[in-house]
Amino acid sequence: MRGKQIRLERIINRNTRKTIIVPMDHGVTNGPMAGLIDMGQTVELVARGGANAVLGHLGLALYGHRQHGPDVGLILHLSGSTSLGPDPNEKVLVNTVTNALKMGADGVSVHINIGAESEARMLRDLGRTAVECMEWGMPLLAMMYPRGAKIRKENDVEQVALAARAAAELGADIVKTVYTGDPDSFRTVTRGCPVPVVVAGGSKTDERATLTLIAGAMEGGATGISIGRNAFQHPAPDRFVRAAAAIVHEGRTVDEALEILKA
Repeated sequence: MRGKQIRLERIINRNTRKTIIVPMDHGVTNGPMAGLIDMGQTVELVARGGANAVLGHLGLALYGHRQHGPDVGLILHLSGSTSLGPDPNEKVLVNTVTNALKMGADGVSVHINIGAESEARMLRDLGRTAVECMEWGMPLLAMMYPRGAKIRKENDVEQVALAARAAAELGADIVKTVYTGDPDSFRTVTRGCPVPVVVAGGSKTDERATLTLIAGAMEGGATGISIGRNAFQHPAPDRFVRAAAAIVHEGRTVDEALEILKA
């Protein structure tokens, strides 16, 4: 497992044991969108702000990663769907672990929607990918979202805890999931998951709301954040990531982080 440990240190800060991941996989789902037109520029900005890793599809590795500026970890996303498909919740594998190794990735990720009609196939893909990652020493991040007909609300603590635990049980090294709304309920998720949990940012919101979510998740036991639109669509992605890093890596308050954004 030495190779996996080495690669995880490119994703999770070895000193703080925390991480800031900026997902940029939205182009497959939604097409070109603000903040991702020039992926290379955005990667450079979030890296300058202190992101530990960026996450995206093969296009990110080919056209946007490590072109300029500081180095930053690369997590290659292996699953996808488009918003125009008959069931956007059905994620299919579109890349492989071995190709991620060839591309120099530090980790891979897959997306599973717990409660979707295609849940069984997505779980099968997660399990098979986890076994392959163990074989090659590749870290695996599982994006686990409660979505589907049986889901009462996507941030229900019992359903989020189930989703996170399922990923860990099937071999994920890091789990990304939604915030349950407060630190106490999110602690139920992190305590019930034996691997690091990072919190998703969700829809675009204002700065204070996003930073409050980050602070609450960290208080609730999160290992870090995996926030996309609120980072790469911010007018100054580097400053936003720097403010987020103050909370994640330094334990500073929301108000202190907001002061960084004003600088």
